[in-house]
Amino acid sequence: MSIKNYIRDIQDFPKEGILFKDITPLLLDPKVTRECVQILVDSLKGQQIDKVVGAESRGFLFGILLAQEMNAGFVPVRKPNKLPYDTISASYALEYGTDTLEIHKDAIQKGDRVLIHDDVLATGGTAKAVCELVEQLGGEIVQLNFLMEISFLKGREKLPNKEVFVALTY
Repeated sequence: MSIKNYIRDIQDFPKEGILFKDITPLLLDPKVTRECVQILVDSLKGQQIDKVVGAESRGFLFGILLAQEMNAGFVPVRKPNKLPYDTISASYALEYGTDTLEIHKDAIQKGDRVLIHDDVLATGGTAKAVCELVEQLGGEIVQLNFLMEISFLKGREKLPNKEVFVALTY
């Protein structure tokens, strides 16, 4: 079974000129969802992970499943004013605008081994901002993993010296 068969293209979403990769068909099939989780877990080669950080909002979908599979805590990174406790923030650019992300100040402890997960690596802005937040709190980033990468957007270039794994490349 190919995971690519469960990702559909949506032209001009969220704005004209963007070809959006929709993972909702993949989420409808529990067998394919489990396969995706296993591919992402296998990429860590048995490394200990203390926290899985998921970027809003599609990073939450597999992030929590990865955390459960790895017996790790789950940390949501959200857009401004969505988290109820004290936060720190980082701003970033994406292929169709700019935004800010926040994390609870107490979510990562110094020395925590962290996996960062999101559904797609595009321009790398979101991932870079999440890295900044984790590192500011003293976390050690073990890997960033993604379901897919849009390679022509060169997001990896914003993540030098970081271990990056993607299940699918477009």
